[in-house]
Amino acid sequence: MTASEAFEKLMEGNRRYVEAGKYTGDVSEKVRVLTAREGQHPYAVVLCCSDSREIPEAIFSAGIGDLFVIRVAGNVVGTHQLGSVEYAAGHLGCRLVLVLGHDHCGAVGAALQHEAEDEILSITDEIQKAVGGETDEYTASCLNVKNSVRRIAENAAMKRLEEMGVEVRGAIYRLESGKVELL
Repeated sequence: MTASEAFEKLMEGNRRYVEAGKYTGDVSEKVRVLTAREGQHPYAVVLCCSDSREIPEAIFSAGIGDLFVIRVAGNVVGTHQLGSVEYAAGHLGCRLVLVLGHDHCGAVGAALQHEAEDEILSITDEIQKAVGGETDEYTASCLNVKNSVRRIAENAAMKRLEEMGVEVRGAIYRLESGKVELL
């Protein structure tokens, strides 16, 4: 599946999710057994925030084995996330990497308010670098997604994966409407 086809499949799943108002992904015993025996073949990587209100499988009406999801507060990108993206694209054949931020993000809010301490600083410091002096939380969330897209795209392994048709895109999930908007 090409990156464009994967993106269209994600957006069609989001449309179904918004219209249905409930989770419609396939989590049947048949799919569980099939993926256990034959492995996973996800059609897209979704790097997103670990916020409990942003559930990629539900948002995109995806079932078991459909998405390779990487979750980290603030959807920031570090070496573990880059390695996970490289694995999903290089070994599992995913051609689309979608960085999915969201509005009302607590990590972005903490970065804007300089409220973090201890290990959380590794997240908020990265967000602060991405957003600069921006004070609007929604705009800051968008800038943060764009920074993560850039960090993935500039990774040396991604240069090789791009030759295989892998694309990196960014989007924002709107908590209230359930809609995903491409950046």
